[in-house]
Amino acid sequence: MASFQLDSFLRVQQERVEALLNDRSERLRPAGTPPRLLEAMRYSLMAGGKRLRPVLCLAFADTVARASVSAPAAEDAACALEYVHTYSLIHDDLPAMDDDDLRRGRPTNHKVYGEAMAILAGDALLTEAFTLVASGTEPVRASLCAELAQAAGAAGMVGGQVLDIAEDRPAELDYLLRLHRLKTGALIRASCRMGVLAGGGDAQALARADIYGSAVGLAFQIADDVLDVTSSAEVMGKPVGADAEAGRFTFPAVLGLEASRRMAREKVDEAVEAVRLLEGEDGPLAALARFTVERSS
Repeated sequence: MASFQLDSFLRVQQERVEALLNDRSERLRPAGTPPRLLEAMRYSLMAGGKRLRPVLCLAFADTVARASVSAPAAEDAACALEYVHTYSLIHDDLPAMDDDDLRRGRPTNHKVYGEAMAILAGDALLTEAFTLVASGTEPVRASLCAELAQAAGAAGMVGGQVLDIAEDRPAELDYLLRLHRLKTGALIRASCRMGVLAGGGDAQALARADIYGSAVGLAFQIADDVLDVTSSAEVMGKPVGADAEAGRFTFPAVLGLEASRRMAREKVDEAVEAVRLLEGEDGPLAALARFTVERSS
């Protein structure tokens, strides 16, 4: 049985991320950002959540450096990942996409600020993510920008979103795997890889982060699909059952509930094995991998 205290680790790391996000986004105020735009950006950015992507980025940076890393490159990368994730949520919630009214227990961005401002707030968060990563002298920042762009772009998250909204989406496991490796998994995988790069890790550490990130990204999405079937809007902070109502096939719909949970656990085992040589038998990365499925068990 793992003894790592994930709750206290997550609390500290989430507080660290909240402080970083507040600092980085507040820098836009004196830079001349229109107040209403900044308000809309921060409304979604500072709405809380698990902060899984920046926490993974910082955890990998800390692990490969064998110490807590306060390097600006790692911290900027962590914030940029959450900027991109938040922009994707704002746009996902729009009427043209998922048409959701609730996100993290609050009205979605377009319900508060209107569709036009929500689109622009998402656009601004995406653009400012690259401003953050590129604003420094460390040579590694070029690689960080490339990782983020590839994960967020046409062959990454956006490509996955296109597969997700396809009207002829088939009830096939291979299609689901491809879709979610892009839509959800690409950014989670990039979070792990960017942490290793920012922390000065070697090629072996980067390869292990790649395996871990791919496995955790898929486990996380399977768990989300399971929760969409088994949880409630009050617990999730957003509507549940939307995929079924829209006729979209999910892991439980294609594999069944228990088989989906089993696949998620197998992916977690794969992730834990990948980081064993980086952090030993009982560390934060293994605990974070287990957390992705324990919330749906």
